[in-house]
Amino acid sequence: MMSRRALGNWYLVHKWTSLVCTALLLLLCVTGLPLIFYEEIDQLTGRHPEAAALPDGTPPVLLDRIVATARAAHPGDLVLYLGFDAHAPLVGVTTAPSYQPASADFHSQTFDARTGERLAVPPFNEGVMWVFYKLHTDLYAGLPGKLFLGFMGLLFVVALVSGVVVYGPFMRKLEFGTVRADRSRRLKWLDLHNLIGVATLAWALVVGATGVINTLSTPILGLWQRGQLAEMTAPYRDRPLPATLASIDRVLATAATAAPGMAPAFVAFPGTPYSSRHHYAVFMHGDTPLTARLLKPVLVDAETGALTASRELPWYVTALLVSQPLHFGDYGGLPLKVLWALLDLATIVVLASGLYLWLVKRRRPAGREARIAAAIPGEVPAE
Repeated sequence: MMSRRALGNWYLVHKWTSLVCTALLLLLCVTGLPLIFYEEIDQLTGRHPEAAALPDGTPPVLLDRIVATARAAHPGDLVLYLGFDAHAPLVGVTTAPSYQPASADFHSQTFDARTGERLAVPPFNEGVMWVFYKLHTDLYAGLPGKLFLGFMGLLFVVALVSGVVVYGPFMRKLEFGTVRADRSRRLKWLDLHNLIGVATLAWALVVGATGVINTLSTPILGLWQRGQLAEMTAPYRDRPLPATLASIDRVLATAATAAPGMAPAFVAFPGTPYSSRHHYAVFMHGDTPLTARLLKPVLVDAETGALTASRELPWYVTALLVSQPLHFGDYGGLPLKVLWALLDLATIVVLASGLYLWLVKRRRPAGREARIAAAIPGEVPAE
């Protein structure tokens, strides 16, 4: 049995880790709630592009034509990425004045893959949902903001674990799920805080841990770029950008042969951070809820359109890719999103009630406070 002193130390760990991260966690829970339904919100607000109704089997136009149209819309821009919608015949083209532009310099265009028609789609980096996204991912502070949120997420995980350690002895004399509604308001909220916290523990641990992993996306991808990608492109390191690029349609045909049964998720053009100066990098994915999130890079010679290398991504990138759908709950359709939203709301109650309990406790007389604090590790306070 754990000593009273040890339990007291765990209580202090739970108290201070919770207090430090609560305000930021409340912000993340509030901003994360609409992000769970970002697809549905985009459809309701008209921000999600809709492909025209055409007969089944209508063949797609050449992607080279779509790329040429996108380039003509912004003369002087370089084509950086080509993205594919997994659920609709849509193609997105991203251009910019340089290969590593500021986020404000990107130009994104969406096309119907069957007709080549450019669709009127609001810029992705505008509107209320973009504000929620930036607050949730980096607080408008770039990599330092991501790492700061990651540290807050780590404190949240520690607070959850320490809370479980404290919860057992504290509730030793009560049946699980007891809420003493007939006692003081503070005691009632203490019981609700403990009950909801334990009931949502597994989900909160998953979301907290995957959130920490997501904040490390930039270092993780940088590690892959300096490691595996550098190895695959090493023989071409000193080659310049080709004067003429191979047909993008031919490049995708090569990638499809190298990764049978998979479909392209996006293509990184030569010169971008996810390829090399002499390669297209085609990132392929599967068609199941899990494999649709996992990518396999296929490197294609940008001049000849021939296959040069293809490897499975290392475990740390796979961990990042798996953590993203687990964090937002967007891999199981609307029912799972609703469940994620309900659990998010429950977590908001836990965080807010914890803050309330601390504020109320600070206003109590010193003698009474000492008695209650002494009771927390092993006894139920008598109020």
